[in-house]
Amino acid sequence: MTFVRRSRFARRLASIAHAVPRLAALLSGAVLTLALAGCGSTPTPTYNLSAPSGFTAGGSGNGQMVVVAPTALAVLNTDKVMVEPGPGQVAYLSDAQWSDTLPALLQARTIQAFENASKLRRVARPGDGVNADYQLVIDIRTFALRITDQGPVAVVELSAKLIGTQSGRILAAQVFKAAVPAASTAGPVATAALDSAQEQVLVQMVRWASAKF
Repeated sequence: MTFVRRSRFARRLASIAHAVPRLAALLSGAVLTLALAGCGSTPTPTYNLSAPSGFTAGGSGNGQMVVVAPTALAVLNTDKVMVEPGPGQVAYLSDAQWSDTLPALLQARTIQAFENASKLRRVARPGDGVNADYQLVIDIRTFALRITDQGPVAVVELSAKLIGTQSGRILAAQVFKAAVPAASTAGPVATAALDSAQEQVLVQMVRWASAKF
């Protein structure tokens, strides 16, 4: 009787020992399958904004200015491309994203726009060690593809303030806006329309600010 019990116990141990490698192999295969599935997912296409060039901006002053990183509400402080399906509604394109968060990207393109307008030695970022006379403060009011009865329209609206560094006073302020129709809501088309609208706004802003400093 004792021999029979031991034999059954031995057979069970042998069965478990035999099953363990198979179970490990199955688990390993499942993990590998999941990893490959994750690697095979299609990444969201990334798009950039461009700085306007081929234009001039006046201004005979010798002041230096820094462009502060633009402020924006949380819905715009992202790398997602915003869509306004209707009044008070917010969505994002699923087939497009910006190459950086919108405020960081817009700050870089604003500085480049000033540089392209022959203001290379007079404009910088905060923290560049420049003893600036002025600060350009920008608030992103709208930067979205707006769905209207006439079709999608890329709308960019920026509020700009020129502040004296020493006095801390607002010396000038203005709102700049541009709207460019988009043929569709597809990522490449929508981002191209938004890029065109922001270029128009930046040209207006650079010419306005350049005349002040």
